[in-house]
Amino acid sequence: MIELVALDIAGTTVQENGAVYVALREAVEAAGGTPGDEDVRRWMGADKREAIARLLGSPSPAAVEAAFSDFHRRLTAAYAAHRPEPLPGVEKALAALRAAGIKVALTTGFDRRITDSLLDLLGWDSSVVDAVVCVDDVPAGRPAPYMVFRAMEATGVRDVASVLTAGDTVLDLRAGTNAGAAMVVGVLTGGMTAAQLGAERHTHLLPGVADLPAHLGLTA
Repeated sequence: MIELVALDIAGTTVQENGAVYVALREAVEAAGGTPGDEDVRRWMGADKREAIARLLGSPSPAAVEAAFSDFHRRLTAAYAAHRPEPLPGVEKALAALRAAGIKVALTTGFDRRITDSLLDLLGWDSSVVDAVVCVDDVPAGRPAPYMVFRAMEATGVRDVASVLTAGDTVLDLRAGTNAGAAMVVGVLTGGMTAAQLGAERHTHLLPGVADLPAHLGLTA
């Protein structure tokens, strides 16, 4: 029986039109990097500070922090211009999961400051999800499993055999697999195709988080 569903945010539960990856690429380019599409795709779902460092090569810590601050500014402006929204059916699905006694946690490669501002825009609080784990809450971001483990800790779930993880990126799938989750679900609401996600270890591919209640035999 699934006791915890741990979900990514951007592209998985929230539609933000890829703004995070536009902001990431622009910040790296402004700092002197030349990332290609595949370079950016490789870091989808990752710790954004780590992504910037890797995309810039071997920059100084000061250069990484400057680019990270620039990324923050660009993403904040993008969200102000085009307000993020829950993906269709997600809020109904989250309510159905929680009504069935399943804990819901959000895990994200965003730091706490971005995450809190994003959740404020959405109006999501403890009445919508049970826990929120950000990349700066753990020693390492995806594909490390630590955010999944922290979500378990925060919700009182002790057995990974009762955990479902879902996300729209390769790194989401790798983190779920590395955590040993019972179900590692790829969703097709982000920037990756079924073929790209299907090439990674997973247990299921679904159109979106809205399909999770039916997948678990619940009524959304």
